[in-house]
Amino acid sequence: MRKVRVQVFQVGDYVICSNKGVCEVENITVLNISGVDREKEYYILKPLYSTGSTVYVPVDSQKDHTMRKVLERTEAERLIGTIPEIPLLVITNDKMTEQMYKDCMKSNDCAELVKLIKTIHQRKQKRIQAGRKVTAVDAKYSHLAEENLYGELAVALDVSREEVSGYITAAINGTKAL
Repeated sequence: MRKVRVQVFQVGDYVICSNKGVCEVENITVLNISGVDREKEYYILKPLYSTGSTVYVPVDSQKDHTMRKVLERTEAERLIGTIPEIPLLVITNDKMTEQMYKDCMKSNDCAELVKLIKTIHQRKQKRIQAGRKVTAVDAKYSHLAEENLYGELAVALDVSREEVSGYITAAINGTKAL
């Protein structure tokens, strides 16, 4: 007899799944795959911005932070309004920079992504002014953080991912957004 789990998410929900970004819950089912517990239910997730891939997450996953619902529009607008006040990361040891970046990414928290993006942007500006190139680590995590944050904000605000940057700029400058 199959165990019935309490499902937090429903088919059609948009969720953030750790490092996969925005996904849509396509199905909730047991997997008919050799070696997989046929009593265990899984969320079948389709990443919005990564075509052709599928993510399987156990419904009873002990990792509560692995998945969460996408921000509501009001939450996204509130986050954007607080961007100027969100502090930068405090990097006291350059050897720990990448670990701090990884921790921000793993947090699954939009404010942490904003913190990361702002920090890297400032680091880029300082390096460019000093006539130096942007580090590969900064470039990598800037891209990852923007992809994740902009993807979620696009869904929450019902705009394209490409429009998010302009939306944020307009909101921060107090001009009409989109």
